[in-house]
Amino acid sequence: MTSSIAGLLFDKDGTLFDFQSTWGPWARQVFLDVARGDAAKAGELAAGLGYDFANQTFTRDSVIIAGTPDEVAVALLAVAPDWEERDLLGHLNDVAASIPQVEPVPLIPLLTGFRAAGLRLGVATNDAEAPARAHLATADILHLFDFVAGYDSGFGAKPATGMQVEFCTKAGLAPEQVAMVGDSTHDLRAGRAAGMTTIGVLTGMAGKEELAPFADVILDNIGGIPAWLD
Repeated sequence: MTSSIAGLLFDKDGTLFDFQSTWGPWARQVFLDVARGDAAKAGELAAGLGYDFANQTFTRDSVIIAGTPDEVAVALLAVAPDWEERDLLGHLNDVAASIPQVEPVPLIPLLTGFRAAGLRLGVATNDAEAPARAHLATADILHLFDFVAGYDSGFGAKPATGMQVEFCTKAGLAPEQVAMVGDSTHDLRAGRAAGMTTIGVLTGMAGKEELAPFADVILDNIGGIPAWLD
């Protein structure tokens, strides 16, 4: 594998894991819980946040797609004010940590190959760090990453560049040696603003036309990265 890229910084949801297959069921459970088990009310609440409860699908502008748990909690409180914000945020993270993650490609051999090639690997997610680590551990890939940060890790959330800058510092790399890999404009805007190469993938909710202005390359999924690096 020959490339000027020495590090890969991945988004989690929609990138390492398929977004719709993973977060569709999560959102259904969350809305049911927020509605105290009333499916009709859950459907009404979900519609206001860009989620089709019956079909378990998202609109592309849903706050759930790229928002932090804090932002999702605030949006939920606007339609379900009978919850306390702290309790609701805790519940969102608890449900997130328990939801099975769907891999778009087998992750262990892919990431092991990157490590064998000498690449430094990181995760920068707008999810909270604790459920992010739980998801990576469940997939048996946590140990393959040099860096894992969430919106609550102290470096800010995307599209700000705090997590990107911190990864470079921890990995001992210059931004131009790193590729930011993500499925949303938040990911790619953050990577580009930090001076990184940007790789868009189509395992989230955004299409090529949405990602193209911010991506140096667009791949179907992260399984195409080795060939791109070569």
